[in-house]
Amino acid sequence: MGIGGGIGLIVIGAILAFAVRDGISGIDLTAIGYICMGGGVLALVIALVLNAQRSNTTHREVIERHDDTSRPPAY
Repeated sequence: MGIGGGIGLIVIGAILAFAVRDGISGIDLTAIGYICMGGGVLALVIALVLNAQRSNTTHREVIERHDDTSRPPAY
């Protein structure tokens, strides 16, 4: 679930919490809407944090130089 999934959960939760007035016996749709919005915010934050970590990767090239210093200098 990425950024789009988190936004989708927020939208679905807001619709359930604020726009739906019908009820199902034994189920509180307002509470389910708030739970969906909380899960969407959590998913959105996690997706943004993981995306920020992914873009901060660095690559460096290591070049090793081996000088042959065991031989005495030639005269």
